[in-house]
Amino acid sequence: MTTEESAGRQRQNVIYRDGVFGRRPKVPTDFESLERAAKKKMSAAAWAYVHGGAGSGRTVQANRDAFDRWQIVPRVLRDVSKRDLGVELFGKRLPSPLLLAPVGAAELAGPGADVAIASAAAELGVPYIFSNQGSAPMEESAAAMGDSPRWFQLYWSTEDDLVDSLLERAENMGADAVVVTLDTTMLGWRPEDLNLGSLPFAQGKGIAQYTSDPVFMRIVRERIAAALPKPDTEVTLGAVRALISMTSRFPGRFLDNLRSPEPRAAVETFLDIYSRPSLGWADLESVRERTSLPVLLKGVLHPDDARRAVDIGMNGIVVSNHGGRQVDGGVSSLDALNDIAPAVKGAVPIVLDSGIRGGADVFKALALGADAVTLGRPHLYGLALAGGEGVRDVTANVIAEFDLTMGLSGLASVAEITRDALRRA
Repeated sequence: MTTEESAGRQRQNVIYRDGVFGRRPKVPTDFESLERAAKKKMSAAAWAYVHGGAGSGRTVQANRDAFDRWQIVPRVLRDVSKRDLGVELFGKRLPSPLLLAPVGAAELAGPGADVAIASAAAELGVPYIFSNQGSAPMEESAAAMGDSPRWFQLYWSTEDDLVDSLLERAENMGADAVVVTLDTTMLGWRPEDLNLGSLPFAQGKGIAQYTSDPVFMRIVRERIAAALPKPDTEVTLGAVRALISMTSRFPGRFLDNLRSPEPRAAVETFLDIYSRPSLGWADLESVRERTSLPVLLKGVLHPDDARRAVDIGMNGIVVSNHGGRQVDGGVSSLDALNDIAPAVKGAVPIVLDSGIRGGADVFKALALGADAVTLGRPHLYGLALAGGEGVRDVTANVIAEFDLTMGLSGLASVAEITRDALRRA
């Protein structure tokens, strides 16, 4: 995007012109107001899942504190009348350095979540990383995006055949890259979910990539034939509700599914095999034989792990602490980026995930060595407030603020954003 009418001015003009007619934005333009509004809209279970972090939430807070430790130092009297927000990743020119992060069970925030998010991303030309724990098959989300860029997140299952099947589907639906998530080989201790006894996957939410997969369904049927898993004998109102939830989300007719053991067995199978705690570097070295797509490793927080990822031929790194949802008291993603970027020395692209709340955060992450960033919770809050339009508007707002921050800092392109633009607070 390189025009006099920049992303920032365009977005401001839309909002201010609507204001002349008494119309306010459907979603707040600052994160704090956005979060408060979303909390009022979301169910207790949805809020706990999307908002919650590990333990006492110290890592979630650390992500924000890290951004506050850096200050932008604007320069003046530079021609910034034309600005270029574009970046190139894996052979594609993108309109901005922003991607939409994968969020499992996004349907908690709003119906039709994954497809709505995909449509919003396509409207802006922003890549969407399809969640492996999505609420719609990846093919449906891809269809909503047309030729727009999309990536796929992979959780490495205990079943290698399933890994291969998911990777093949990702290639067939036009993914530009695969993001292998490493930091969730088991769920972190998340009190907001635990205090409600709420795990969306146990109710069949967020497992559509699996129930639409032929290899996964073959495994389910093999387990049924072997009489695994055995159903619980206790019948409660909650158990009935869970069964209805599983059944309604399973492919096929509801009444047929209600009589079938497959919906319940699919949930149990997913919980058993979705991730592999024994995953090691040798497994990752085999990924080059499994797919021709560029592969990024997500969850890297230590420079030594980053160097090893480069050494074994990975194509990129996503510096992430999973939004603070896995380890309480962990290092912030931005602090980890500050250590990893010099270690990698530009050998592969680095994406910063976790803690991005606005355009100034995007600027700081790029200045500290990221090539791109992902937006997580904010776009889910937009979904909760206004569906796909909310996702689009929240994302457009972040891009607009980034554009204005860059210009007001005296820089005309992403390439000009370096550590010299920052000082420690």
